[in-house]
Amino acid sequence: LLVVLPQVASAMATLSKTPSTAGQASQALKRVRRVLPSPPQHWVGDGFHVFPVFHNLAFTEELSPWLMFDYASPKQFPASQNGKRRGVGQHPHRGFETITLAFQGAVEHGDSVGNRGVIGPGDVQWMSAARGIIHEEFHSTEFAKKGGTFEMAQLWLNLPAKDKMGPPRYQPILDKEIPVVPLKRVSTEGGECDAAAGDDGSVRVIAGDFGGAKGAAATFSPVELWDVTLKVPGVDFEFDFPESHNVVVFVRRGGLSVQGKKVGAQGVALMHREGTTLRVSASEPNTQLLILGGEPLNEPIAARGPFVMNTNAELQQAMADYHSGKLGQ
Repeated sequence: LLVVLPQVASAMATLSKTPSTAGQASQALKRVRRVLPSPPQHWVGDGFHVFPVFHNLAFTEELSPWLMFDYASPKQFPASQNGKRRGVGQHPHRGFETITLAFQGAVEHGDSVGNRGVIGPGDVQWMSAARGIIHEEFHSTEFAKKGGTFEMAQLWLNLPAKDKMGPPRYQPILDKEIPVVPLKRVSTEGGECDAAAGDDGSVRVIAGDFGGAKGAAATFSPVELWDVTLKVPGVDFEFDFPESHNVVVFVRRGGLSVQGKKVGAQGVALMHREGTTLRVSASEPNTQLLILGGEPLNEPIAARGPFVMNTNAELQQAMADYHSGKLGQ
């Protein structure tokens, strides 16, 4: 039995009626759900030496709508002596999108519906496999001839069930087409946010909205994909999301602090869905991040190899269509 003295009760009633700015701010902040360390690397084909960023959480509802994330950190490749390009030959996809970001070097794409192109540093290739496509990805012919440093990332993004069997779509997005906006710096006085100076860093808005800019990519569901540079360590910056969006923070280079949790290079912070604001600060100069967000699809995920559908029956149909030559036409 709890006995509350009158003067204590009066104080408690007063406190309950007084709005707490700090409390409201802390409720709005997204909390860290877990930190994933840098995973071991493996080869995809002979051209992409990648970190499987999502570990064993790939293809789970926990990260929806995102499915998979491979990151090829900077690696030096020699010039090809016989003109052979490194990469991955023809392979099928159905039911999702692949998003390839080139940071250094160049990637050449070709597919069964006639799309071909090369993306270089800063460019993005956003391919919607939808009902089916067969494609290939290699180091570009020019890069293979000369050799050099290669760095890229590829993300797999799930499609809503209603769009899985739509027509394939290809979005080549050049670096110059991607809006670049200032960061939102948290003021030391009162916790308000101001547009940061260019010396603080910047955000490349590939998808979603940030700082009044709309991302260059067209998406089938609400998604955020931001390429972020934090030049100054020890300064808090904020990123706003719609309520209930999944948020994943990947450290490409440098180090990060998220609410006291340390995240190193090629590590990931997975955030709780509750809250609308992500607050981070770099622990090293020139830290570079990829921030992924999105509205969970809340649909079953049936994945096998290059196919991501909603049921096992749909997976079996995808494999049958591929083997009969129907997929990718």
